[in-house]
Amino acid sequence: MEIMGLLQAATAAASDPKGLAMIGAGIAAGGAVIGAGIGIGQIGGKAVEGMARQPEAAGTIQTAALILAALVEGAALFGVVIGFLIQNKITF
Repeated sequence: MEIMGLLQAATAAASDPKGLAMIGAGIAAGGAVIGAGIGIGQIGGKAVEGMARQPEAAGTIQTAALILAALVEGAALFGVVIGFLIQNKITF
């Protein structure tokens, strides 16, 4: 029953330009977070692979991976903030 209410609300939102803007803001924030998750997963996987191939460089690889993960998180946070700003610009 709860899903039907959500579907009806989404249908009503799609017929209203403000509703479409809200959906766009949600997609922007969600896309930023999904992209960051994929990016950090790639960083972690490649860092572990590099440490397995060259154990003596583990400290350097770990430091670089941590810095890169922080940069990816910063970009994701920026995307989420932009999504929320779009959402707050919509007046009802």
